[in-house]
Amino acid sequence: MAEHEFFRIERNGVVTSVSINRPEKRNALTPEMLVSLRHIAESFREDTETRAVIFRSDCSDFSIGADISRMDGATPSVELLRRSAENGALLLRAIREIHQPTLCLVRGVATGGGACIPSACDFRFGTPDTRIGYGEVKLGINLMWRALPLTIQAVGLSRAKQMVMTGELFDAETMRDWGFLDEIVDPKVAEDHVMAEAQKFAALPPIAVQMIKRSANAYAGALDHAVMHADSDQWLLATMTADFKEGVTAFREKRSPNFQGN
Repeated sequence: MAEHEFFRIERNGVVTSVSINRPEKRNALTPEMLVSLRHIAESFREDTETRAVIFRSDCSDFSIGADISRMDGATPSVELLRRSAENGALLLRAIREIHQPTLCLVRGVATGGGACIPSACDFRFGTPDTRIGYGEVKLGINLMWRALPLTIQAVGLSRAKQMVMTGELFDAETMRDWGFLDEIVDPKVAEDHVMAEAQKFAALPPIAVQMIKRSANAYAGALDHAVMHADSDQWLLATMTADFKEGVTAFREKRSPNFQGN
């Protein structure tokens, strides 16, 4: 498997771990990282040695989401911007379509795109310090990456609205009680525990397990792509508003935004 900047890939027998490794930026995600992670996810299609995949972080946070600093600079054409906006959805689709069972260990903060990645995995584990949320609304933009159906499937409609519409971070116990996390694990044994869970799935007959997974996902998300096809266009519209400019400015100035509905 090829090496990718900001990602560490480690094989442990029939289990492969993919670790986000950009600790100096709290694993903030750049457009290039989304493409790299998608290629990593797609590479498992040809990998018959791996029986289970773990996504995790090499730093104290899973990921704080999009690298806001990358929003500076020249604005590309609308056509190019729209294509770039689809990278997140392509990444989640690639993770969702990994044939092998996928497990995610979430430490610390996972917000925005950093919460979307676990939502695309089959099973999610947290530690007591885990906090999960979707902060896009606080920047005046919608949740994209076609991630909304995954959140609804995990926690239900009303709770998904709470998460996405408020932009708040929710603690590990709440996320477990709501169904986003399958389990909260002692941080001292978290790595070993998730590896043991991965080994449990890896020991099962792979063809049967993978068929069950794909059928379950197909049933649960039968209308996802049809309904969410325009979330990138919604994002483009939102980024053209004064509220978006105010949200980004307030974030950088570390103050409360003053949204006007414009």
